[in-house]
Amino acid sequence: MTQDQLKQAVAQAAVDYIVPQLTKQSIIGVGTGSTANFFIDLLAHHKMDFDGAVASSEASAERLKGHGIQVYDLNWVGELEYYVDGADETNGRLELIKGGGAALTREKIVAAVARTFICIADESKLVERLGEFPLPVEVIPMARSYVARELVKLGGDPVYREGVVTDNGNVILDVYNLEIGHAQDLEENINNIVGVVTNGLFAARPADVLLLGTPEGVKTLARD
Repeated sequence: MTQDQLKQAVAQAAVDYIVPQLTKQSIIGVGTGSTANFFIDLLAHHKMDFDGAVASSEASAERLKGHGIQVYDLNWVGELEYYVDGADETNGRLELIKGGGAALTREKIVAAVARTFICIADESKLVERLGEFPLPVEVIPMARSYVARELVKLGGDPVYREGVVTDNGNVILDVYNLEIGHAQDLEENINNIVGVVTNGLFAARPADVLLLGTPEGVKTLARD
């Protein structure tokens, strides 16, 4: 199977997982990226079964609207039953690295509101130890150099992602060669650097369910 076929398979598995639980009042959190796009396109076939969605990026919001799915501002939503999104890396504890698409802050906010966070990924994203994928950090523009120096003190090699401005108007530093032992501690330490909006470690709020695409079919992993 190609990577796109694996992504489509896990996207379909996510639709099959959540649709039987939805009501006409349900609002779904929807992530960003290529795997999330497959999910949006498949979810559209069931748009009459739920109320609408909250998107983690402007791009996802436009894709949802293009399918005729109502998109809500999160400030008007009390609770999300599900948040479905991809990942750049995941470990067996369902801790994630996200942010390859520069939507990490909004993704983290939407995940925090959702009762159940479902991660959809192909098997190449499952790793023993997080960190081969560079860790994205969203930074207030005026603090970019200061934050980079502080990230070097933590053992990383930050690289400015040229030409990228987030939906929040900020910049991204991609941090290479970080030793990620205790992901939740590192997530907190980086977030405590003045000028950091947030970083792409999803360890304080990991996924609840991982739907993993493999050539043998979609495997379901749940957090203990």
